[in-house]
Amino acid sequence: MALNISHQLGVLAGTPIKSGEMTDSSILSVSPPSARMMMSSKPMNRNYKSHGTDPSPPMSPVLGATRADLSVACKAYAVESGVETIEEQRSYKEGGIGEKREGGGVPVFVMMPLDSVTMGNTVNRRKAMKASLQALKSAGVEGIMIDVWWGLVEKESPGTYNWGGYNELLEMAKKLGLKVQAVMSFHQCGGNVGDSVTIPLPQWVIEEVDKDPELAYTDQWGRRNHEYVSLGADTLPVLKGRTPVQCYGDFMRAFRDNFKHLLGDTIVEIQVGMGPAGELRYPSYPEQEGTWKFPGIGAFQCYDKYSLSSLKAAAEAYGKPEWGSTGPTDAGHYNNWPEDTQFFKKEDGGWNTEYGEFFLSWYSQMLLDHGERILSSAKSIFESTGVKISVKVAGIHWHYGTRSHAPELTAGYYNTRFRDGYLPIAQMLARHNAIFNFTCIEMRDHEQPQDALCAPEKLVNQVALATLAAEVPLAGENALPRYDDYAHEQILKATALSFDQNSEGENREMCAFTYLRMNPELFQANNWGKFVAFVKKMGERRDSHRCWEEVEREAEHFVHVTQPLVQEAAVALTH
Repeated sequence: MALNISHQLGVLAGTPIKSGEMTDSSILSVSPPSARMMMSSKPMNRNYKSHGTDPSPPMSPVLGATRADLSVACKAYAVESGVETIEEQRSYKEGGIGEKREGGGVPVFVMMPLDSVTMGNTVNRRKAMKASLQALKSAGVEGIMIDVWWGLVEKESPGTYNWGGYNELLEMAKKLGLKVQAVMSFHQCGGNVGDSVTIPLPQWVIEEVDKDPELAYTDQWGRRNHEYVSLGADTLPVLKGRTPVQCYGDFMRAFRDNFKHLLGDTIVEIQVGMGPAGELRYPSYPEQEGTWKFPGIGAFQCYDKYSLSSLKAAAEAYGKPEWGSTGPTDAGHYNNWPEDTQFFKKEDGGWNTEYGEFFLSWYSQMLLDHGERILSSAKSIFESTGVKISVKVAGIHWHYGTRSHAPELTAGYYNTRFRDGYLPIAQMLARHNAIFNFTCIEMRDHEQPQDALCAPEKLVNQVALATLAAEVPLAGENALPRYDDYAHEQILKATALSFDQNSEGENREMCAFTYLRMNPELFQANNWGKFVAFVKKMGERRDSHRCWEEVEREAEHFVHVTQPLVQEAAVALTH
């Protein structure tokens, strides 16, 4: 995820960046050459405004038609019997707001709660879940994103898979006509931004890591991170005779075989987890036990013996064996800032020396190789099933305005003022026809702390240019929960990829957007109204002439007539 929630919520109305410090012109100087060459000569449209709402709109026939759907959804909370009513059966067949997108638009998916499936492999709060899904469908949502936890499905013993709760949840989605993005979550839940529950790795994996602690990511002080098995051990048979990559492949193959009847129809995307929080990165900024706090630079995670063995071999091949015994020793601590360290400081920093280039090239290439191995497996497993494969990349936007981009470097993205770190990732994904999924789409530069030189908008712009160059589809997520129009408008702007104004006739948009996350707050009347308007607007072409006020008027009436029911839904989710 992108950053500390408590801090971020406290700076949503923060001090703007000083004039001249991070201007539009400055991004041209910090963008890598490939991005500069592709940048449109036309200025980006930054004239988005918040608009008011007419309190007494006429009733929309389409919105009125969804009243029965939402009524059924909310009444389901109070129904004791499991028998479906005639209204419920009808609701599966009738469309909702924005269901058809013939003409463009960006489909919206909604992330499910992390504990949608319990540790006992059942659907959590079954009736509340069903009602909530019905409400989402009626609002025009394309589908949902579900974490399929390795630690739940294969927890008992190697090669024994229990799909229990997932069978029921995915059938529920199918019956409602919702598409599914299934995340192969090979990481631990707990210790990252927004982790409200704890779901460990499979017990038999934990036992192997306990026997060989070097299987955990390790920093230079010997601190172990157990969120995800170290990529240094990717190809070693350290997990009961199998390699970690083999375990991931076997899990995906078992998923394919169990859900083959849903692939390509209900299940439309497989997002392959590749690190902490499911993201392709090192666990360089762990919040667990207060190790890291925003906006610290993080720390390199390559000090387990398997990674150091690779570093040693790389240094010898490079002709500098003395560089192979350890990583940088002058890169500071998790909560330092770039200028606090010798390695990351802007003037004569180690990152910009021959040694720095050698180490950062090796460190980032290890991550790319890790992604390549797992994607090769995923591609062969899901070939000809009709599903798309995606990979999530973290939106590390703090200290983006510095020369070294230290937090990106420690996470494994070799992105500096003089080097594009996202193009190699995009090219790797393109080789496997995978989607580049990126976070922090909802953020604006001026919302962030100016002293940390945060620049999420400029980062998203760079990533969009990299995916354009690599010809790989781009999808987005919001990094933190947001329910306000200001965030919604920023998402609309970012997903439209409006910077690409020089491509005449080409209506390039993000291929999908996933909204974080379904919870009781989303169903509160005010938030729900804004969300419905947002989904409707996302479902239209970016050149649509319908104004925000018109969409919002329709959504407001929809919320007005269903407000008691939606409130009931919100209450049900809290019990």
